[in-house]
Amino acid sequence: MKEEIIIAGFGGQGVLSMGKILAYSAIMQDLEVTWMPSYGPEMRGGTANVCVIISDRKISSPIITTYDTAIILNQQSLDKFEKSVKSGGLLIYDPSGITRMPERTDITVCSIDAIEVAAELGNAKVYNMAVLGAYLKTKPSLKMENVVKGLEKSIPSRYKDLIEKNREAIEKGMERVKILSGK
Repeated sequence: MKEEIIIAGFGGQGVLSMGKILAYSAIMQDLEVTWMPSYGPEMRGGTANVCVIISDRKISSPIITTYDTAIILNQQSLDKFEKSVKSGGLLIYDPSGITRMPERTDITVCSIDAIEVAAELGNAKVYNMAVLGAYLKTKPSLKMENVVKGLEKSIPSRYKDLIEKNREAIEKGMERVKILSGK
């Protein structure tokens, strides 16, 4: 098992946090992991992405240019990374940040209205966890108990009270993901 993932969007959307939680969750499941963030000099509003590789064997290099899965949170990221998804791969996007829908027909395309989920839960900070839930539903390689351990490991102690709300957002994201097309 080897999964090469790119998560991309604007700074402030929880892109790097989502990648870190995925990475910690995989570590809790005794898998090999790399986590390689990339972001502009501006913290909020600039572009950000993170590559996460999860494998049951040693990972030879953290540098990848094609992906099994792309999780896309804005139009610039869709424009940049849609072509980099391997044929037969997965693209998950939040339609609220997209003006042109994905065009590939050789991949599975899913959407999750994560802003709606966060609004229902009354906390904008769980937006990225709704997106993570969509990923976990479509690629169920990580156990929920390990995802919760990953949350506990990566959320700062001052926000520990949000772990349950984050878990709720993950579950709602799992329920609400829509498969639009697929191979």
